[in-house]
Amino acid sequence: MKKLTGVFEAKKKNGQTYYRSSITYKGRHISLGSFDIAENAHRAYLEADRMIHEPQHFSIDLLETYFSDSDKSKKSPGKSFAKIDMLSFEKAVILLNFRDNDIYFHSPIYLYKNYFHYYLAANYHLTFDKEDLFYYSSHKIMRRGNHLFVADYGMQVTIASRYGIRNFAVKDRDYRFINQDETDYRYSNIEIINPYHGVLREGTFGNYSYRVLIHINGNYIVGIYDNVETAAIAYNKAADLCHQYGINKKFPVNYIETMSPKTYAEIYSGITVSESFINMLTSGCNR
Repeated sequence: MKKLTGVFEAKKKNGQTYYRSSITYKGRHISLGSFDIAENAHRAYLEADRMIHEPQHFSIDLLETYFSDSDKSKKSPGKSFAKIDMLSFEKAVILLNFRDNDIYFHSPIYLYKNYFHYYLAANYHLTFDKEDLFYYSSHKIMRRGNHLFVADYGMQVTIASRYGIRNFAVKDRDYRFINQDETDYRYSNIEIINPYHGVLREGTFGNYSYRVLIHINGNYIVGIYDNVETAAIAYNKAADLCHQYGINKKFPVNYIETMSPKTYAEIYSGITVSESFINMLTSGCNR
């Protein structure tokens, strides 16, 4: 049997034969996938070869449209996008980016001038600034429902947390996407409104105040403060007071990373909390 281009026979641990497909382009040996029969592995090679050498039939925009169409049989070669049967969408993105931008990534990333798209599916991609390229080219983004995360040093790290969006945050209350696109994680598109636990910003057009609430068996008002850092420290002080009065609950802690310990201590000692909150503590109604 004549050897098919781009096809390599291999064996599984149980002795079963399968076929690996690969192509060499710009000096790089690129794996295209594994297949049960040699003919399919060869077809994957031919699709990759056409994608690389026939840019008039293959572009990233047409690729999105092609793979998003549930009935690909309606697509005919030579019209909008040449037919693809064997290559995965992810591998196709990787090849097109390498062809167009001369940079090879193992992740489904496509570069533009000042940003890039990371594809999780043909009809779903995330947008990032180029300064995040190193991180996402070496960390695979995973999706579970609406939960987006990467594995980092054995831990699940949410995508949102990299941009100051904390686990407790509520969209349009604690943060917002300025252009309303929840898949656009460019720094200029993310506004953090309330960066701390228990702090709610109130007011408009820069004339803001910060209301602090603490949840015990319901929400209690700790006070209203002029700036967000003082409000964050007020929350911490309220949590400490709860513990002093015997409320056995684990409260989150606000960390003000830019503040020195001395300044923190001075603000902490000078903070007053609402009389109603103190009355609740001294009455013992929440113990």
